[in-house]
Amino acid sequence: MSTPAANLKINSSRLWESLMEMAKIGPGVAGGNNRQTLTDEDAEGRELFKKWCDKESLEMGVDKMGTMFARREGTDPNALPVYVGSHLDTQPTGGKYDGVLGVLGGLEIIRTLNELDIKTKHPIVVVNFTNEEGTRFAPPMMASGVFAGVHELQWAYDRKDAAGKTFGEEINRIGWIGDEEVGSRKMHAFFELHIEQGPILEAENKDIGVVTHGQGLNWIQVTLTGRESHTGSTPMPMRKNAGLGMARITELVQEIAMSHQPSAVGGIGQCDVFPNSRNIIPGKVVFTIDFRSPSFDVQDDMETRLYEGAKKIASDLDLNVEFEKVGHFDPVTFDEGCVDKVRRAAERLGYSHKNIISGAGHDACWINKVAPTAMIMCPCVDGLSHNEAEEISESWASAGADVLLHAVLEAAEIV
Repeated sequence: MSTPAANLKINSSRLWESLMEMAKIGPGVAGGNNRQTLTDEDAEGRELFKKWCDKESLEMGVDKMGTMFARREGTDPNALPVYVGSHLDTQPTGGKYDGVLGVLGGLEIIRTLNELDIKTKHPIVVVNFTNEEGTRFAPPMMASGVFAGVHELQWAYDRKDAAGKTFGEEINRIGWIGDEEVGSRKMHAFFELHIEQGPILEAENKDIGVVTHGQGLNWIQVTLTGRESHTGSTPMPMRKNAGLGMARITELVQEIAMSHQPSAVGGIGQCDVFPNSRNIIPGKVVFTIDFRSPSFDVQDDMETRLYEGAKKIASDLDLNVEFEKVGHFDPVTFDEGCVDKVRRAAERLGYSHKNIISGAGHDACWINKVAPTAMIMCPCVDGLSHNEAEEISESWASAGADVLLHAVLEAAEIV
């Protein structure tokens, strides 16, 4: 099996131009993007991606979750494909690179191979997974979760957004529901390129993050119910203040996460306060806690302590408390063989690199259940992501795509 020469690289300016062209679709209000899943903007982004794939003579398949698969044939019709990709959907105030770099980096690999007439034994498939972000329809990584058998298809179709619209209705509305059974494809390997979404690589001046593990995640939605009453005329001892309950649970979350440093994080990023009026004590608060750790035991401990502590807080304040787990995945150990291919690619190309644990969830975390999988990360400025100020450099993007190219080619086998 031959490996690519160190001078084989992608077209850096072409990749960057594609990123900037995609960023024109669903622009945000502060320089980023708002291209949430199954919106009209998502549909427009899909059309642009398909147009680019058609130009490279790729065969496009779409499954019942709307995930797009663009296939470049290999020389062996019996060889399983090597898959590469990520997602095109964004947060409501998202950046131009989160997910998108992985999809368009995969497309740039195909463009490079076509341009140089390089053939591979295994087919190569570029994939755009639907609803990785989970911001409109929870949970995140939904389509890859259905693909990996973690979620049922109908369950996914029944998920509702804040306006009460279901995933099934919206995927039909934008016209991107396919007839291919979800999970029917078999993979030789899967590689995902992504920005780090953290500050480590930039701080240590490393070009490439070789992702060995992924943190597990628990999203726990908490509903506290008290009693709405007038802020000015209700005596302090007689209040049933759901907002106060949330404040104390916020401190509890901080305390729990800090007790497991440096291998855990926790926080509250979403909350709804009712009736959200200046002079009314909140009668109901709904908020979501995000706990993450690469350790099963730590995950379990954080969840247990949250339930115990939140129940006591609610009891002390005369509040009712309910819990719902709205997102979960176990800690991930990526395939050693695929990880080694990423590391060898970085070394062959002369890029500085380090092993890293992904602090965020990615489609690769679910695909790792059904196929050998690895991730490649490039730095992002100040570690900022899920923010319109998210930024990377062209050189960081091209280094990540170069490593992706070499890792994929080693797996797909040049002929």
